[in-house]
Amino acid sequence: MNDVTSHKGHVASAIECYVKQYSVSKQQAYDEFNKQIANAWKDINQGFLRPTSMPVPILTGVLNLTRVVDIIYKENDEYTHVGKVMKDNIASLLIDPVPV
Repeated sequence: MNDVTSHKGHVASAIECYVKQYSVSKQQAYDEFNKQIANAWKDINQGFLRPTSMPVPILTGVLNLTRVVDIIYKENDEYTHVGKVMKDNIASLLIDPVPV
């Protein structure tokens, strides 16, 4: 996900490598990466619903970490360049949490 949002040209990114390897446009590479990300989420969700010997708290931790990475890199590189979206996410989580 990070290469999709922080594609800048100064270091070879996954997008640039994909474009060169498969002779496609950058937009086609972005589309393919987004399709792969959507498929990965489907796999994660299906895997989480299947019975397993792995304790649920461990699986939940992995799932939550994946969610955080998805939020940070979904549209922009919000880790490197913190913007309004990330500030609002942090505020809603830590400053104005929803009572449970």
